[in-house]
Amino acid sequence: MFSISSKATPPEEGGGGAQVMISEGVLDAAGSRPVAAFALHVASSLLPLGMCTARDGTMLAAADTLEITVHGRGGHGSQPHLAADPIPAACEIVTALQTLVTRRFDVFDPVVITVGSFHAGTASNVIPDQAELAVTVRSFSPGARAAVQDAALRLVRDVASAHELSATAEFVDGYPVTVNDAEEVTFASRVVAGLFGSERFLRTPNPISGSEDFSYVLEQVPGAFIMLGACPPGVDPAIAPYNHSAEAVFDDAVLADGATLLAELALRRLCLPGG
Repeated sequence: MFSISSKATPPEEGGGGAQVMISEGVLDAAGSRPVAAFALHVASSLLPLGMCTARDGTMLAAADTLEITVHGRGGHGSQPHLAADPIPAACEIVTALQTLVTRRFDVFDPVVITVGSFHAGTASNVIPDQAELAVTVRSFSPGARAAVQDAALRLVRDVASAHELSATAEFVDGYPVTVNDAEEVTFASRVVAGLFGSERFLRTPNPISGSEDFSYVLEQVPGAFIMLGACPPGVDPAIAPYNHSAEAVFDDAVLADGATLLAELALRRLCLPGG
């Protein structure tokens, strides 16, 4: 007998729902492991309505959060020499992290670092005790993910030390790299072509820098993560607001095609030898 012990539906957005479900036995619920796994995710931009895209290997990035606090000593803005100002050091950390991306990592195995939050101080003439940064870090391989975590932590502490300050920095692990199986991508492309025509499937040349908890499934089961265009007709996908934007618009006309595709992927994959 199989049961789910979670009190609420495991979330995908930031909650690692797939990891929770795997730990509770979802991959073994039928008595044997799945032979393949497929996921569809709509996009309000990037793709025309109804277009499917995937690629062999890395499809989506790993996403982690770097939390930084630069510790100083507060004082009056008119006498900075009597205080230990954390803001210039924090500003230098921001720019140094951008340089880290371009000078320490292979352009063909990149990382993306974005400082999304910077908080310090309460008044123009008061030097605060500390400055806090929150940073999203994206990477496209396990090696780059490990390397950027090590390099970023050392950089933060060294910059703070150069200003005779201290800093605490910690990575909060997000989702790992989403890696598609080449054979399952080819299979999915044939299914799309058989259902809708070959012009409805595109092999994207580059990974997408978003992240997904479906990555946990693909670490254990061969499969493919597929993007499905939901950009409304008459809107240029190249400039349409992207997923999570307050202005994003999704055309639900793709729902029927998405449901049909998922059903056919399952049916036809189970009919293959070994399925």
